[in-house]
Amino acid sequence: MNVDDAIENPTRLEGRYGAMVTCWILGLGSLVSWNTLLTIGDYYYALFPEYHPARVLTMVYQPFALGTMATLAHFEAKVDTRRRNLFGYIVFFFGTLALLVLDLASSGKGGIENYIGICVIVASLGVADAYVQGGMVGDLSFMCPEFLQSFLAGVAASGALTSALRLVTKAVFEKSDNGLRKGATLFLSISTLLVFLCILLYAFYFPKLPIVKHYRSKAASEGSKTVSTDLAAAGIQTQESKITDATNSKQLSHKQLLLQNIDYAIDLFLIASVSLSIMPGFLYENTGMHHLGSWYAIVLIAMYNVGNLISRYIPLVKKLKLESRKGLMFATLLRLLFIPCFYFAAKYGDQGPMTMLTSFLGLTNGYLTVCVLTAAPKGYKGPEQNALGNLLILCLIGGILSGVSLDWLWLIGSKEKII
Repeated sequence: MNVDDAIENPTRLEGRYGAMVTCWILGLGSLVSWNTLLTIGDYYYALFPEYHPARVLTMVYQPFALGTMATLAHFEAKVDTRRRNLFGYIVFFFGTLALLVLDLASSGKGGIENYIGICVIVASLGVADAYVQGGMVGDLSFMCPEFLQSFLAGVAASGALTSALRLVTKAVFEKSDNGLRKGATLFLSISTLLVFLCILLYAFYFPKLPIVKHYRSKAASEGSKTVSTDLAAAGIQTQESKITDATNSKQLSHKQLLLQNIDYAIDLFLIASVSLSIMPGFLYENTGMHHLGSWYAIVLIAMYNVGNLISRYIPLVKKLKLESRKGLMFATLLRLLFIPCFYFAAKYGDQGPMTMLTSFLGLTNGYLTVCVLTAAPKGYKGPEQNALGNLLILCLIGGILSGVSLDWLWLIGSKEKII
């Protein structure tokens, strides 16, 4: 089947819901390893109490994600999407498995050697994040918005799932010997299996869905070279001459795309900066001890993740979706008020206001992220949509790195020692 046949195929809309479910699972697998690390933070704090695991591991993860993403965004037009995403998921799989093996081999012991080993593995997960997040968002940006929304909802679901499981494992293992370690081992095992499932789905199921073949064939006809391997895996032979002619037609450069969408880029940068300047480091180390005791930070993380997940489905209701560019910018700037609100809640408030603020932080994070990423890549050709998706994820990761860097400022004047 050639490109033209694929575009005109009347069965092209078949597999729509299967694709949405697959995108959700792929989103879940794209961040489940990282969310597992955040969720078992109390275990790492027990092993490495003087090394600020929530802050340090995030600071190790994000620079590698940003550096890799910057490189991939620059060369995205020459990087095969299928190989890129599969490589990312495979690195996620072996990285998560390595964390599990390291813990089993060390019998759950602390020490600087094991901590450095964890940091090295976390750096590899950051690289995998850049491959998968940018690759998947770029790939889905030229398909229907529901696919991208499902992927982003799956990303949030990874946090909600790990938080829910953490609450269960803490309740089950709290009074048993090595309860924290048993829970962490279970988490890492589940994450490894979920990522392996993503490898199978993306390699063998997703590219063969008729609606996915339709969108990729359309992108190829518009000049995209990143989908050729995916089309070959689906049994579609692209016509190189047509792709070459389409590629030679005038397309916007990365600079032009970024300038035309600079407000969306700023939105994503600020959304991530505000959220990650508070979560997880502040929630683990700067909220004090309350009636919930050792459950407090876990509950706060869970409330953030649940709010983040629920809000990513709100834009599915058209009347509730914010599409105004000025409205999105205003709402994003308004979130800066979270910084003083959390400061005063931690200093003068109790667990009630803090829980409410954390939930609202997650709600606004998920809602605005989906609104921006589904609104931005419109009115462009397939290759331009892919490029814009990569650029926006680069801004998002840049915002995350900015946020986790600013998170260290909460330690100023506190009793915690900065290593």
